[in-house]
Amino acid sequence: MASTAPHGLALLVLVAALPAAMSSCAGEDFPSGRSYVTCEDLPYLGASLHWTYDASGPSLSLAFVAAPAAPGGWVAWGINPTGSGMVGSQALVAFAGGAANSSAPAAVRTYNITGYSPLGDASTPIAFPATGLAADVGDGGKVRLYATLRLGKGLKKVVNHVWQVGSSVTRGAPDMHAMDADNLAAKGKLVLTDGAAASAPAPAGGSSSSGDGSGDGSSLRRPISPAAHTARVSVPEVVVLAVLGFLTMAWKDRWL
Repeated sequence: MASTAPHGLALLVLVAALPAAMSSCAGEDFPSGRSYVTCEDLPYLGASLHWTYDASGPSLSLAFVAAPAAPGGWVAWGINPTGSGMVGSQALVAFAGGAANSSAPAAVRTYNITGYSPLGDASTPIAFPATGLAADVGDGGKVRLYATLRLGKGLKKVVNHVWQVGSSVTRGAPDMHAMDADNLAAKGKLVLTDGAAASAPAPAGGSSSSGDGSGDGSSLRRPISPAAHTARVSVPEVVVLAVLGFLTMAWKDRWL
């Protein structure tokens, strides 16, 4: 009977690879018509970001998902083109029950965060023109904030981003968030091109270029079908497949 040690090692490799498959953001079930190239579970506040980056614009289509700190609170995400913290952020804020009425549908505003003063009850212009602003409430009371941002041509492909959650809204304005360790640490680097959309095939015999001198479009990517954006394998399925594969290999070794 052949040794099963190599197959045991193979199982360990599969199990070691499970964390990538266990990404909770991959299981987010968005409404029909909303899909994104990639997603990332953010390290603080139980939030996740889903996005598609289009270098031809450039533009960023995104869904930010997080639970407010309390029912009727708010969630926020933004890009900071000048620093790494809150001040300077070009932010999108979604209100769980609408900006002024807890029974109203979720609403979204834009804010240019210029300091630590309270935010008002109306949007302020941001550096990245935003379209398609919308929000809904998903499983577990999580607010899902949707937007498409038109980015500047000179914006770097790795940007600073911040996110936040708050517990309450007063007279249509978001109240200050908590100052706990996770709230203060809710920032990081976002690699826009991780969510790059598929490029169109170049004409026969032709060549491709980024068009803006950045070099991002110098190589074509294979077109991605819409199904490829949304097809997911759940964590239980991955575990079952791994165990079944191991048992099958062990059974073969026993009887060969």
